[in-house]
Amino acid sequence: MDSGTLAWGITAGALVLFMTPGVAFFYGGLVKAKSVVSMMMMSFGAMALVGVLWILVGFNMAVAPSVWGWASNPFTESFALNGVGESDLVLAFFGSTFAIITTALISGAIADRARFGSWMIFAGLFAVLVYFPVAAWVWGGGWIQNMGVAFFGDGWTGVAGALDYAGGTAVHINAGAAALALALVLGKRIGFAKGAHKPHNVPLTLLGASILWFGWFGFNAGAEANWLYADGTYGSLTGDATFAGTIVINTLGATAAAIIGWIVVEKLKDGKATSVGAASGAVAGLVAITPACAFLTPGWALLLGVVAGVLCALAVELKWKLGFDDSLDVVGIHFIGGIIGCWYLGFFANGTGLIYSGDGTQLLFQVVASLAVAIYSFVISWIIGFAIEKTIGFRVKNEDEVAGVDVVVHGEEGYVLEGETVTVTTVTTR
Repeated sequence: MDSGTLAWGITAGALVLFMTPGVAFFYGGLVKAKSVVSMMMMSFGAMALVGVLWILVGFNMAVAPSVWGWASNPFTESFALNGVGESDLVLAFFGSTFAIITTALISGAIADRARFGSWMIFAGLFAVLVYFPVAAWVWGGGWIQNMGVAFFGDGWTGVAGALDYAGGTAVHINAGAAALALALVLGKRIGFAKGAHKPHNVPLTLLGASILWFGWFGFNAGAEANWLYADGTYGSLTGDATFAGTIVINTLGATAAAIIGWIVVEKLKDGKATSVGAASGAVAGLVAITPACAFLTPGWALLLGVVAGVLCALAVELKWKLGFDDSLDVVGIHFIGGIIGCWYLGFFANGTGLIYSGDGTQLLFQVVASLAVAIYSFVISWIIGFAIEKTIGFRVKNEDEVAGVDVVVHGEEGYVLEGETVTVTTVTTR
């Protein structure tokens, strides 16, 4: 990397790292006041544990040893022990922030009822068994990135593979599927019903959404500097780094359009457009544009934003109809939004989408990649979560859930008025 690219890689990584505290604020405002510390600590716990695991094994694992390889052996050439070049260390830093935020996103599905220690065990196992291998498939030369060769052999000259510029499959579908698995393992909150759980601090949620939007320019545009190979290629895409303008305008446009789509649905459905809805619409738009940011013209990006805002606003209602308690709508926003963004490329990706090429191969590859990641993430996450719940326990006791988990689990409260004291109790195993 030249000095400018190196500097932007470091800056973009810092922006993406800042997004995980943004997730903490976004989620923290949506839970009840006596669970905000617990909610935010799950994001900060993910930053700590996954950051360490990425340095020890993750960066090495996130490369496929062959097209059909699961992940590379992290101990063959451990960069944590042997060191690598400065440019590779920037790549490692940038990649770590994706692993961290993917894991943190899952926590929103189990708000108000999870034990911190159990969450940390899940987070570590998810990172090693799910995120690191999926990153190898999508960006490390694995089968998703090179699906044409994987399916049709070395002589294949058509569409190279599934497109995912910054994480529709590896981050959002991955996190959303895992969130659904944990929501099913932990079960419904006490009093689960529409309207029963209100956000305790809407400004905190809006602050979190704002931080996310700010950091997302590093999330998407940072990939321009960091995921390009040394010879100037991104997967099968050849050429130099020329997508930056497209990426930033699409990240702005799709997000803005998704806010409009979401609040219009709210107004038509409920009679009011809410600030939480606007924040959720922004995140839905950001999720949808993530895989597509470099591959769409700005007009198609605006349409994608509207579609994502509308469909995600409708999708968050599914938990009431289907009876699973995804506390903070990780499934409705990240899973559904990720699928929308990935599948949309099958139709509208520049050059290879169906409307441009008349060929459905790109759409086929997008669907196969998204379903494969979803199924893999759901199954492994369910097994991990179920094993934790049946051994040391994942969910807090019912009485602790009703009282609020902050004092019980962490010995502190998010809001203590002057003169008040905090009574600390200890979590007991059921």
